[in-house]
Amino acid sequence: MNKSTARTKQLVILSMFCAIAYVVMALGRIPIVLFLKYDPKDIIITIAGFLFGAPSALAVSTVVSLIEMLTLSDTGIIGLFMNILSTASFACTAAVIYKRHHNLRGAVTGLVVGTLAMVCVMLLWNYLITPLYMNVARADVAALILPAFLPFNLLKGVLNAAITMLIYKPVVGTLTRMRLVEPHQGSAGMDRTDKITYVSICLFVLLTAVICFLVLAGKL
Repeated sequence: MNKSTARTKQLVILSMFCAIAYVVMALGRIPIVLFLKYDPKDIIITIAGFLFGAPSALAVSTVVSLIEMLTLSDTGIIGLFMNILSTASFACTAAVIYKRHHNLRGAVTGLVVGTLAMVCVMLLWNYLITPLYMNVARADVAALILPAFLPFNLLKGVLNAAITMLIYKPVVGTLTRMRLVEPHQGSAGMDRTDKITYVSICLFVLLTAVICFLVLAGKL
């Protein structure tokens, strides 16, 4: 495959990821606590990063966040900035680590570190930006960091990481069969025992995160 064809295919896939990320964001937004809403677009953006690298994840995040600001969001530039910051800290961090260690361990490590990076970044920027957004004192925002911002961002990262691990291989397999990516691209090989173990762990983490979200949202 020549470089021009490969580049065209990459742009086609990234455009598709932008569309899918926007749709799942629009349909899957769930209010959790205060003005904080969960949506699953980071999963799609992270898969784009795993396939094509951190710059691609950042590009998809920027496009989707910009369209969200123009169509659905009422938070303006502040919301755009926070959306890109949150997604990039998670997806780009995971993509960088996965590119350096292109295997199952690298994917897991990337998602764990990405979750921690996103939590730390968003705690800092929520502390800095939320007083402007909510028109409240910074001390009031500081009082919400542990009971609201920390659990929301941590659970968001854990949930996105678990779902990414569950669907990444099937997505890559589908794209490979469609000849949109090379057979080796995005591979993270594992044997049958590894697959059973890691799927079981992901499902358990996913179930735990969902229950915690429901508790945080006051549904349980």
